Amino acid sequence: MSKQREEKAAAVELIKESLQNAQGSILTDYRGLTVAEMNELRRKLREANVEFKVVKNTLTWRAAKDLGLNDLEPILEGPTAIAFGLTDPVAPAKIISEFAKSHKALEIKAGILEGSVIPIEKVKALADLPSKEQLLGQVAAVMQAPIANLVNVLQAPIRNLAYAVDALREKREQEA
Repeated sequence: MSKQREEKAAAVELIKESLQNAQGSILTDYRGLTVAEMNELRRKLREANVEFKVVKNTLTWRAAKDLGLNDLEPILEGPTAIAFGLTDPVAPAKIISEFAKSHKALEIKAGILEGSVIPIEKVKALADLPSKEQLLGQVAAVMQAPIANLVNVLQAPIRNLAYAVDALREKREQEA
């Protein structure tokens, strides 16, 4: 096997591995972004533990085909870069969607979530979801509300007794 063929096979394996290990991936067309803008995007993605790689379409197609992602073929045209979310499936969608709002040259092509190709609309819907921390906070608030209401109900008789005793004390002070 020639050296060039070995390098291509290794690149396919690397892309395949990245697609398998990622919890969520976003495919983008980065044509028109300056080097400074690409570095800014990479920095933001790196902070969220997201890898961003410029890939060759033919090698990506081979890796995708091995993983059963046949819907990816028509998407792999023009320059392609993939953001691989290693720990959070929503992070790449959020960061890239936010960056694309201020940098019109960055275009979202599609996403990959749980082994399926998702269209741009679903990527944008994913980006609009609250963060994991916000969702956990909302769940905690919902779970805490019944407990807080129970505590208020249980304290009501004691509180009413205290108000009655205070009112009785004030009445006796006025009579005296």
